[in-house]
Amino acid sequence: MIMDWVKLLSTKRFGWEKGTTQELETRSHFQRDYDRIIFSSPFRRLQNKTQVFPLPGSVFVHNRLTHSLEVASVGRSLGNNIVPFVKQQAPIELGEIIEQIPTIVSAACLAHDMGNPPFGHSGEDAIKAYFYKNEHAYKKLLTHEQWSDLSKFEGNANALRLITQKLEGKREGGFRLSYPVLASIVKYPWESTLESEKKFGFFQTEKSWYSQIANDMGLPQVNDNPLVYARHPLVYLVEAADDICYQIMDIDDAHKLGILSTSKVRELFMAFFNSKEDSRWIGSIEKTLRSVTDKNEQVAFLRSMTIGKLTQACTQAFKKSYPQIMAGKPVAPLIKQVESTESMALDSVKKISIDRIYNHHTVVEIELAGFQILSNLLDKICPTLLNPDDNYSKKVLRLVPKQFLQQNRSAYGSLLSAVDFVSGMTDIYALEMYQTFTGISIPGINR
Repeated sequence: MIMDWVKLLSTKRFGWEKGTTQELETRSHFQRDYDRIIFSSPFRRLQNKTQVFPLPGSVFVHNRLTHSLEVASVGRSLGNNIVPFVKQQAPIELGEIIEQIPTIVSAACLAHDMGNPPFGHSGEDAIKAYFYKNEHAYKKLLTHEQWSDLSKFEGNANALRLITQKLEGKREGGFRLSYPVLASIVKYPWESTLESEKKFGFFQTEKSWYSQIANDMGLPQVNDNPLVYARHPLVYLVEAADDICYQIMDIDDAHKLGILSTSKVRELFMAFFNSKEDSRWIGSIEKTLRSVTDKNEQVAFLRSMTIGKLTQACTQAFKKSYPQIMAGKPVAPLIKQVESTESMALDSVKKISIDRIYNHHTVVEIELAGFQILSNLLDKICPTLLNPDDNYSKKVLRLVPKQFLQQNRSAYGSLLSAVDFVSGMTDIYALEMYQTFTGISIPGINR
């Protein structure tokens, strides 16, 4: 089965399928998705969520918001690169709708991290660890699939939940995004019980409707139980944009913080260019570096050229893998398909990132703090939502927004709401609530 771009670029919207047709202003249709995301409160809250390094003091480093904006920019470039190619490959005339691929990809890139909890990757680890630690209390209340969702908590699946769920007092369909944007966010289109995979793309609460839109767009179903679908082709571009940005921008941040020297960063970035095949790139780079003396500007230029080189390489990888992608067959991430020069340079970046960035004391400190904070918050909020009637729970409930307090929910629904609340917090809000619960900060007493 070969996927069909007419279906893949459907203009249907989740939660508002009736009356939405291909004739509806397709040029601006996906731009509305982009705008709905960028003007939303969950997106703005990303500015106070850790990417890797602690949120900035005197030196500004990336947070989840700036990372998402940069990923959207690279994703748009990747989308622009493949439009002419797709036009050549498509068996029928697709019209103007094909020109919307860059907008779909950039919108999905904006949303890809919205489900990530505070304090970087340690936030995901803290949520998973909390449920494993309390398996005796919760597992018996849940089905096998529901327990798997919570104990394998995944930010990507949580992003999909965040932008589609109906919260108390809000409208059906969440953000009401279009099918292609929603599908392009789901990097792992299978449920959590797929044992061969550590990550997954949707919780049980989103399983049935994801199946609905996947079938509507013609995504091949690979397996029934556990449910597995092939990726939407544009997922590969969203994934590549994310891979390019986080690997390159972490080096940039390390330079700003004095962890890596200018000469070391130059060495790392220049390694992406082959002395024979990329002579024109190298000549342009060396000419610019001779005229620019500011070290930060030199690194910014090298970073830009490196991102451009990787964007080009991932574009070629997409074209090379196109037949397999459109047939719904497993394809390696585009960044893992780049040629030997770029591949070896990426290996060097990964090695130094592990040795000197991800294990830097400031990163470890924020991860440890975040782990403790989120574990404590879940330890207060999960039992409260499961048993809301005792006196202590009633007091805790006054601190939980009403949108997370739907009545008559299952144990699974209550625990997911607790996770919704905690994962949606900013770093600062989580810290403040932790201080309240532990008595570290008491209004009217602490000065």
